[in-house]
Amino acid sequence: MTFSVGVVAVALVIFSILMWRRHRQLHCVRSMERLADSSNSFLIMFSYMDLKIATRNFRSKLGSGGFSTVFKGYLIDGTVVAVKKMEGSRQDEKQFRAEVSSLGIIQHANLTRLRGFCAEGSRRFLIYDYMPNGSLNSLVFTSNSKSKQKILDWKKRFEIALGTARGLLYLHEECRDCIIHCDMKAENILLDNNFSPKLADFGFARLLGRNFSCVLTTTRGTRGYLAPEWISDLTITPKVDVYSFGMTLLEIISGRRNPDLSVQDSSQYYFPSWAATQIYIGNTINIVDKGIAEERDLEEVRRASIVGLLCIEKDEELRPSMGQVVLMLEGKIQPQITQTKCFALMDKQADRSDTHSGSDN
Repeated sequence: MTFSVGVVAVALVIFSILMWRRHRQLHCVRSMERLADSSNSFLIMFSYMDLKIATRNFRSKLGSGGFSTVFKGYLIDGTVVAVKKMEGSRQDEKQFRAEVSSLGIIQHANLTRLRGFCAEGSRRFLIYDYMPNGSLNSLVFTSNSKSKQKILDWKKRFEIALGTARGLLYLHEECRDCIIHCDMKAENILLDNNFSPKLADFGFARLLGRNFSCVLTTTRGTRGYLAPEWISDLTITPKVDVYSFGMTLLEIISGRRNPDLSVQDSSQYYFPSWAATQIYIGNTINIVDKGIAEERDLEEVRRASIVGLLCIEKDEELRPSMGQVVLMLEGKIQPQITQTKCFALMDKQADRSDTHSGSDN
């Protein structure tokens, strides 16, 4: 009798667990369906088997980061895609939902296109258009100067910077809701066949109402690109993206990391400070990456450099908006940098707090 009761009890426990898991899976599927419906009716819900077939059992790995791995795949119609596999932690689940909810409602020439997603059990995948020229990071920081000179001349760099600025402008001012990317950097700028930039990786993105009345308590982004307000517990606005864009723009111009302790001249450790010095004394040509071909518009370089310096202003209220940044890069507004601003940057040290604080992507 006791044995029978025990068997029944165990069976009930197992049944309860199975029912709980089934309920959780159904809840997850319905949640994902609601997410797709609320984001964009054109998003495709892929099955895990679909993706195994598309990627040939995840054979071709394109790259990996702290929270994901990306594989190359082919859809039934021959379209080449990038399949991003999330690793399944709670943090990754938040990033997964952030990317679907943000990218699912936007379409712009300078933003990556999200084709669909997969959510089966603990498996999470995002499916994007494939970018054959990889990330800007892999080109702008390459040690192969001949390759850099041939592929990434000044004209291409400027077009990449302007396209990226237009993508951020769309997110901040032209979407239904304001979207703050929160992790603007060269690694997250992908390049298509024509080297047109596509802003990618919206795992840290934040959707805001138009009043920007939001305080984010968890620091997002990558050290070296973090605006001061991230580490000061201040209200976060789109100006955090402006700051990160400014740091990225200076890297595009120089072809080097902003904090670089490998340079021989200690005055060049922190590039923005050194760039401000060169602009102040009229040596704009020294700012440009030596690997760039000789055909370069120094006035355009100077204008872009000043825009970068204005974007990294410590006080977010003094930074331009992305709308103003685009107009300045296009030459419709002439950017002005004061002598006071130059001296303030020249006095900054390479060991700024935002290069040693915060979280990495």
